[in-house]
Parts: sequence; C-alpha cells; structure tokens
Amino acid sequence: MNPPPTPDPTPTPHPHHEPDAPRDLVGIGIGPANLSLAALAHPLGDLDTAFYDQRPAFGWHTGLLIEGATIQVPFLADLVTLADPTSPWTFLNYLRSRERLFPFYFAERSHIQRAEYDAYCRWVSESLPGLHFGHQVDAVRWDPERDLFEVDFTQLDTDGEAEALGRTYTRNVVLGIGTEPHIPDPLKPLVEAPGVPVLHAADYLDHRAALLAAEHVTVVGIGQSGAEIFLDLLRNRPAGREKLHWLGRTEAFAPMEYSKLGLEHFTPDHTRYFHALPETARDRLIAGQWQLHKGIDAATIAAIHDELYRRTLHGGWPDAVLTPGVRVRTAGRVATTKVELHLEHARQDSRSRLTTDAVVLATGYRERPLDRLLAGLDPYMRRDSQDRPRVDEEYRLVLDPSVTGTAYVQNAETHTHGVGAPDLGLVAWRGAIILNSLTGREAYTLPRRTAFTTFGLTQRRQVPPPREAPALTPLVDDRR
Repeated sequence: MNPPPTPDPTPTPHPHHEPDAPRDLVGIGIGPANLSLAALAHPLGDLDTAFYDQRPAFGWHTGLLIEGATIQVPFLADLVTLADPTSPWTFLNYLRSRERLFPFYFAERSHIQRAEYDAYCRWVSESLPGLHFGHQVDAVRWDPERDLFEVDFTQLDTDGEAEALGRTYTRNVVLGIGTEPHIPDPLKPLVEAPGVPVLHAADYLDHRAALLAAEHVTVVGIGQSGAEIFLDLLRNRPAGREKLHWLGRTEAFAPMEYSKLGLEHFTPDHTRYFHALPETARDRLIAGQWQLHKGIDAATIAAIHDELYRRTLHGGWPDAVLTPGVRVRTAGRVATTKVELHLEHARQDSRSRLTTDAVVLATGYRERPLDRLLAGLDPYMRRDSQDRPRVDEEYRLVLDPSVTGTAYVQNAETHTHGVGAPDLGLVAWRGAIILNSLTGREAYTLPRRTAFTTFGLTQRRQVPPPREAPALTPLVDDRR
C-alpha cells in the first residue's frame, strides 16, 4: 500500500509580469520562524512571496541533535498548528505522510526529539514553493522613487562560492535571520586558532569523537545545551576516569521554570503586556526572567544525577567536577597541547587555574545584528535609548513615514516583545499576526485570550485588528 501523499505545494499561479515586477513579501533567512511564515502564507493565493537563505538546505541546530535530546515545547508548537490546525504542514500530517501516526500515538510523547523536529522542518522546506536556499542576501535598501525595497543577493554554488548576483523588488520584507553562537571575549582567540579543540556547543556533534578521545574535557555554561553535552560525555566515558569539569557563571544548576502558570509567560497575552511596558521596565523584567528560558530541563538534571549516582555503586566518586558561580577571566594555550583557563568565583572572591585538553562552550546564542543587512535602511530607522531598533506590536520596524513599505522582524525583538520572541511555541501566532497586518484583513482568526494569568492592572485590546493594507495584485514569480 502506498504511503499518504505529501501535501500538494502548488500555489495559485500568478499572472506573468516583467522579471523585475515587485513581490508582496521577501523573507530573509529560513529558520523555523520564516519557514512557519512561508507555510502560513502558502494558502493565501493573493500573496506573492519568496524566502532566501544562504545555506544549501534547511538545518536546525544540527550540531546539537544529540541522541535522545528533546525540544522544550510540546509537539503542538509546530510551524502552523497554533494558528491553523487544519494546515497540511502540521507535525501530525508529517507523521501521517511517513506512516508513523500510530507509533507516535502509542509512544505517548508530548515533547519530541530535536532530530525529529529537524526532520519535520526539512520535510516542510522540501515541499513548500518559493524557498531559495543557496542565496545569500547582501543588502536591503529602500527605493523612494519606486516605493519599493531592493533586495540584493548572491547565488551560491554547492561549495558555497559566489555563482551569480541578483536583485528582487518587494513591497515588504521580513527578517528571520535568527541567532548566532556567542563566544565570550576571553575565549575567542582559542576558538579561532588550530590545535587543542575549543569549540562552541553549536559544533558539538562534528567534534564529538575528538572530545570523547581527549583526556580531560571542560564544559563551560550550565544551561540546557551544557547539561545535554555534559550528560552525553559522561555516559560515554569510562567509570572512574571520566575526567570532566562542568562550570558556568550561573549561581546554581537551576531547573527551568516549567510550571503550568509559569509557562503562561510564553503566551500572546504576556507578549502584549510586555510590549506595552516602558523601555526601562522591559529591560529590568527581561534580566529577572532568565530561569524561564535559561535553566535546565528537570528531566535532564535528573538524568545527570542518576548517571553520577550509578557510578558510585561500587564505591568511590566519579572523576567529574561540577562548579556553578564561576566565570572564565582569561585563557591561553599551554605547550600547544592543552588549554589553561583562569577562573574566578565572585562569591568567594577566589581565583584558580584549570588545565584541560578540550573545551566546549555552551555559552548560548545572541540575536544576529541587523546593521549589516539593513545599512541601507539606517537613515529611516527609529531607535530606542540604547540604539536598538524600535519594533511595534505587529513586529514591524518603526521606520520614517516616507517609507511606505513594511519591514517585519522575527526573533530579533526580545527587547520589545519579551522572552517569547525566540520561543518555538509562538512562531505560528507571530506569523499569523504578520500576515494579518500584511494583508489588511483577518487572514487568520486569533484568540482574544490565551492565559489564565492577568498581566498588569490595566488591560489593552487583546488582538490588534488588521490595519488596512494596499491591495495585493497577483504578480509573476520572478525567481532567478
């Protein structure tokens, strides 16, 4: 019996226009956020869209797809379900297309493995039209004479080398360029130099064999990624000779806030409350909410403790040191074969040195700066007191009124929209907000209330109505 067919990706065709005819929306970056937006835009036949990414194909944190590691949101937080559960691009329909619905049903899993989420997103990316991988966007400019955005890109060959230059025009753009690995300044020279492996957690699986072979390994950073890497190394090193050190600045190996009411901080209700706060209040609030998204999943903490305990059953303690509240002041190489970390414990006001054979930096990610891509828009951009782009409630960059087009951002607005900005559970809702704003109509009906918690004493309108947008004329596909 043949498996169920993959959803038909064929959109309503657009009439033919000149090659430089403007699109309605161009997306820059194809991570989960823009992939969600593309999937939700697909059934809206009056929209002409294109999305560009410099990578040769979709990949989601491929260096951290450790066996058994799960995502921190339930499977309903896929690319589309929380905005449109009838979409053909749901995770459940992905399972159906692979004849895996019944095994998933009996597995009784709410949180799926990271590798499965990556496979699901690749399935969507390989089926949706209008996605252009191997295209590096170089610049975005506003053309006041044409009232359009110009998007310059470089088409790359299979080796990532420049093959051709191109330009497309669009009435609106959306930036979904995501985050990039953060490497603390004291360790940047070590990462960039050859020799002893010093690498970011994002590249862990590419270097896993070398790390397992190293005599002593240090993991820096005690969030979720650091915990998963420490656990994987611990499970695969001999008992009594683990020679692992796990340290980080956080005061404790703290569990991530995962209570049901705590999770309501990742609802649209909290996002609206946060956006309405003064800038200074938002900044203070973000700093105090770290445990909502930077702690460690309780199951991972339990697994680490279980593995450490198992190694004490025959007497003795595992050769593993776990030290919170420690920062790396400086670092250097020792005789080209080892690394020396200079450590400081602020509470004790003490310092020490640690010599190790390999270092994994589980030091998190930062939003990619928009300045390079948007240099051409800089004269039009409005910024806050800390020179960050201002972003309105509908995820639009606040630009000079002379710019009649709209530039949206995804996962670049934590400072204006709060801890939910990078959360996978809000990508479909945010995409629906953007599409409602773009089309000037309720393309997606959104709930008026999403949390039992009432955030604040004064309440704002729950769902912003779509603002009137220019008529969208069906246009030719001008892909090059």
